Amino acid sequence: MKTKLLATALFAFTAASVVAYPIYKNKPAPLPPANVVANQPAKIDVVFALDTTGSMGGLIKAAKEKIWSIASSMAQAKPAPEIRMGLVAYRDRGDAYVTRVVDLSTDLDSMYATLMDFRAAGGGDGPESVNQALADAVNKMSWSADSHTYKVVFLVGDAPPHMDYQDDVKYPQTLALAKRKGIIVNAIQCGSAGQTKHNWQQIAQLGNGDYFQVSQAGSAVAVATPYDKKLAELSRKLDETRMVYGTKQQKAAFARKQAATEKLHTSASEESQARRAAFNASKSGKTNLLGKQDLVEDVSSGRVDLKDIDTAALPAPVAAMAPAERQALISAKAKQRKALQENIGKLAKERDSFIRKKLEASGGAKGSLDVRLFDAVRSQAGKKGLHYEAEAPAY
Repeated sequence: MKTKLLATALFAFTAASVVAYPIYKNKPAPLPPANVVANQPAKIDVVFALDTTGSMGGLIKAAKEKIWSIASSMAQAKPAPEIRMGLVAYRDRGDAYVTRVVDLSTDLDSMYATLMDFRAAGGGDGPESVNQALADAVNKMSWSADSHTYKVVFLVGDAPPHMDYQDDVKYPQTLALAKRKGIIVNAIQCGSAGQTKHNWQQIAQLGNGDYFQVSQAGSAVAVATPYDKKLAELSRKLDETRMVYGTKQQKAAFARKQAATEKLHTSASEESQARRAAFNASKSGKTNLLGKQDLVEDVSSGRVDLKDIDTAALPAPVAAMAPAERQALISAKAKQRKALQENIGKLAKERDSFIRKKLEASGGAKGSLDVRLFDAVRSQAGKKGLHYEAEAPAY
């Protein structure tokens, strides 16, 4: 009897396994989280739509000082993201311009060089062309088509939008399009104007973003440190290790980037240059530092064999050298670059520690532009698989 029962049980188990096999065989392997894509870098596309009318002088100054800190804050994510930034400067009809657009790019140096030229002027008559600024931010940027990219706009201003322009695309329509494109829109109000608050809160709500209010000057943390000057010096030396190769067009593009970098070195504050140094020493800052077609990086990493590069594609000084001299120069540049990056990384940590101690002694930075921006990014980017272990932004 027991033998018969055992045989029956084995038959049932075998039959069930045969029936179930196709089901389990064809069952797809567990998928990774929706926000993780194998072999693709994490990405952030961020656009600042910035009111540049006369009342915004303090905030514009803060933006010039803090843009590298904002980039470094975003770069703290794991995995380290590729960061592209863009800018829409806006005023109003009748001013020197309504909007000026700088497209999204990993070349933050060139974007920053443009930002440095902006001055607060115009306005003064109440509402501004906010609708046009948002429309340009959503429609005139080369937003990533990848749905896993964290795509975000920060609208920064102190005056409400003109809702009386008949040929304007009103912000609810633009924000509906932003939602379809997967773009989050945050609204940062400078000052305390009641009508602006109402509109900014609605913009944030319709844009699936956050609203917050800062002082007219931006409430950004500004701490000078004993490390800034040295970091600025090291940053310049690091830039001097770059060598581009390729076509005439590629060399011309690099020459424009070099001009932007030189403008930064001569015109930006030491504090800002120190912040840039810290960003460029990070994994996310590598693309901004090197641009494309960097000879030292490509040869020293093994991606390209120096012997395979046409002489005409090499930088003029390198092209004039014998093959052995070329290789020796690139090896020396790579060694120098590594030492500079390590030194910058060390000093950047000491600078960061110095600032945090200063902030602790003064009561912290809660409510600052730095913290409010970081909190928004950390929360929103987390939904795209970017994890921030840091509890505070880079300063």
